[in-house]
Amino acid sequence: MVIEWNLILRLLIAGLLGGLIGFEREVRAKEAGLRTHFIVALGSALFMLISQYAFTGRFDAARVAAQVVSGIGFIGAGVIIFQKNVVRGVTTAAGLWVAAAIGLACGAGMYAVAIAATLLTLICLETMHIISHRYGEKSVTMTISPVTSDQLLEILKEIESNGTEIASFSVTDHVATLNLHIRQRNYRSTITKLLTIGKGLTVDIS
Repeated sequence: MVIEWNLILRLLIAGLLGGLIGFEREVRAKEAGLRTHFIVALGSALFMLISQYAFTGRFDAARVAAQVVSGIGFIGAGVIIFQKNVVRGVTTAAGLWVAAAIGLACGAGMYAVAIAATLLTLICLETMHIISHRYGEKSVTMTISPVTSDQLLEILKEIESNGTEIASFSVTDHVATLNLHIRQRNYRSTITKLLTIGKGLTVDIS
């Protein structure tokens, strides 16, 4: 049996490049991390190799690769979460999609393209993280109980005076639920102020 070291190298590079994107997601404590991206990129490269070399005679080398493109959507959908009126995991799902494409590129022997795609993806993720941390906002749900109408009005005024945007709020059975938009760079100080505002009441922030 002849060991195809060139093909094994393609698998290795695919896994490493996918793992780099996964590592960035892991550091950010996202839904899919290093292992998931590594396996997705490695599996995509393997599918590409199978489509190119496993069949003899007349065949369409792009057929298996095309199924990877559509099939990766199921994994991507699995990391997207809708929680408390906020959609999470879309960027990680897109990262998995790119990892699959990088794996296919490595499987086809397009190393330069795969490396360039990996670097561009990491640059995009890191740059947007810095920008969002400085200028972006974070959605926070604040639950206060038990609260009267007068207390709620005072709390709303205090929150707005601190420069925090109140997206919406509701009151049910003396329990107030507030959806707030907080600037990322002021997150800790704002949370501290919110807890101070609700002093004497039961406050849950998530």
